[in-house]
Amino acid sequence: MGDLMRLEAYRRPAKKSAKATYFTRTELNQLLSAYSQRVASGEWRDYAIDHRPGIAVFSVFRSTHERPLYAVAKRTAGKQTEYLVLSDHQRLARSGSLTECLRIFEKKLRVVV
Repeated sequence: MGDLMRLEAYRRPAKKSAKATYFTRTELNQLLSAYSQRVASGEWRDYAIDHRPGIAVFSVFRSTHERPLYAVAKRTAGKQTEYLVLSDHQRLARSGSLTECLRIFEKKLRVVV
């Protein structure tokens, strides 16, 4: 038959100096709170979290089989942290605070006649 090979042998080696970036528990609570509000309204249905050297990304989807509607990224460079909200490669928000970036998802009040 075939030989058993370890998957990590085929992965590209990461830079030794760059460590993977992760969301903290507080940041995850904020992200999941915003996510759950949109799930309750029926707008979002799935999410994914990716961790790579220098960046962590929380992506939200309308359907499991589609591209992400939005991606909230945490970029780190040394001791500096930056948060971004992206949609189809367009930057919608950028800030040093996750709370500031997540305000883009707050529902705007409108007059109903």
